[in-house]
Amino acid sequence: MSALSRPEFHSEEAAFAHLEKLIWNGEPVCPHCGCTGRITTVKANPAKRIRLGLWRCGDCKKQFTVKVGTVFEHLRLPLHKALQAVYLMTSSKKGVSAHQLHRTLEITYKSAWFLAHRIREAMRSNDPGFFGEGGGIVEVDETYIGREPGTEKKHGYQHKRKVLALVDRSTGRSRAMVVDKVTAADIAPQLFHNLSREAKLVTDESPVYLPFSRAFASHESVQHRADEYVRGHVHTNTIEGYSSIFKRGMKGIYQHCAKKHLHRYLAEYDFRYTFCQANGFNDGERTVEALRGIVGRRLTYRRFSVSAA
Repeated sequence: MSALSRPEFHSEEAAFAHLEKLIWNGEPVCPHCGCTGRITTVKANPAKRIRLGLWRCGDCKKQFTVKVGTVFEHLRLPLHKALQAVYLMTSSKKGVSAHQLHRTLEITYKSAWFLAHRIREAMRSNDPGFFGEGGGIVEVDETYIGREPGTEKKHGYQHKRKVLALVDRSTGRSRAMVVDKVTAADIAPQLFHNLSREAKLVTDESPVYLPFSRAFASHESVQHRADEYVRGHVHTNTIEGYSSIFKRGMKGIYQHCAKKHLHRYLAEYDFRYTFCQANGFNDGERTVEALRGIVGRRLTYRRFSVSAA
């Protein structure tokens, strides 16, 4: 049976059952009061406008579904279509555009765009762990994408949006963040917040990393300008591979991204890179990991602009 032929992708009842098993593990939890006992199911009845997957808490007397308290709360789309979208976004190496979701799921573009942002929010990592713990090697590099508004006359990289990216070689995890400038002062908080002091830093020859040579266990660099790309274990090939996937996806799939949304696109690429096949995750397992991230997160449409794709 192919992945997209699974029942939760085509049946609303199966979709609710699948999500309830994944989120609650067989024990419904009231999102209003946290009660796990005295919870009863409410039988669906379209004639009386009783929704599928509805439960009632005997303690607080409130009704709820498994979507309450997640990024799918107040979702005006069938849940099975939302699960299809999660699978499509987690199994596509460079992402899926809102227009493609709109055509594939047969929903409006506006709904597809907002659904994609909900899923990106679920992909955002909650892992506070440091990179490079135990003396692991962490590659760090900056990359540039798009154009800042009002910088049409500027040259070089000043008109680009700046992204700082990290890859932990020992765990295969990546983490990228938007920065205003690529200076030692601007990237210092990001490095100290995300890297263990035991980390072995590997970068290119950019001078912005020189002040951090004593802040971590070691700092080695390759001299790209001198045509040096690998010196034993010292190279930035891993992080450049990550940046290549990100930039090709943003240019070829999404084409345009407002700066205020860029952090969620980065979360999407970090998620797929971290939960890739090389780290032992197939498409189905990656989908499950994304669905586990929907709890405790909520997005409202007022926070976004439909003009961004």
